[in-house]
Amino acid sequence: MTTALDLTAVKARQQVTWASGDYGAVAALIHPIAELLVTAADLSAGARVLDVATGTGNAAIAAARCGCVVTGVDYVPELLARGQVRAEAERLPVTFVTGDAERLAYVDGAFDAVLSVVGVMFAPNQERAAAELVRVCRPGGTVALASWTPQGFIGELFRTVGRHVPPPAGLRPPVQWGDEGRVRELLGGSVGDLRAVRREFVFRFGTPEEFALFFRGNYGPTLKAFEALPEERRAELHADLVQLARTQNRATDGTVRIPAEYLEVVAERTA
Repeated sequence: MTTALDLTAVKARQQVTWASGDYGAVAALIHPIAELLVTAADLSAGARVLDVATGTGNAAIAAARCGCVVTGVDYVPELLARGQVRAEAERLPVTFVTGDAERLAYVDGAFDAVLSVVGVMFAPNQERAAAELVRVCRPGGTVALASWTPQGFIGELFRTVGRHVPPPAGLRPPVQWGDEGRVRELLGGSVGDLRAVRREFVFRFGTPEEFALFFRGNYGPTLKAFEALPEERRAELHADLVQLARTQNRATDGTVRIPAEYLEVVAERTA
């Protein structure tokens, strides 16, 4: 008999994972992705914007710079607190709220635009999360997403880690959100005029070893993978991360420059 995947338990473990390490350090690196997505979404001043799985507020803060009325929601209070500090430092009015991407506490059509930058892609129930994105967006409004692709660097990072610590059986890989066909399937007939563009963010480090240490210490999924391994096997995962950086490196000056592909999607919510 096949045991059904307990998505509630998966989500609880995810909350602990994203609260571990220092995701804020990772988010600080990839902030340009949010700026590009907000530009692509072409938000109007005064627009009501929801940033789902906001983390430390990258997309929320980018939208607030456009004069939007912004709410950022996430299920990790520690990340929201970091986002609040960032917004206050820039004197940007962003409301940060603890909440679940699969159960957004807003009425239908509450927002003019709904965004997510490498956030909602990690929701265990992809169909439910997608339905919530479009539900809270008004007809004629905008749904804009940025998600790591399966074939890109982060997809390869997850596969590398997964060879040491396999993900729960039956759980859809989060990078499926980076596949245009899958995103069209998830959003379905609720959106029209969907535009998808493949972009690259470039990670830059001094050495492959520096990359491995950064992701080992700061990125929750990697950190938790190391913790799950017995001490004698952690060196193997570390070595594989160093090798991954070497094989993906495009720098020619002795440093590390790794292009990481992501899919930028901007769609209009239909009536």
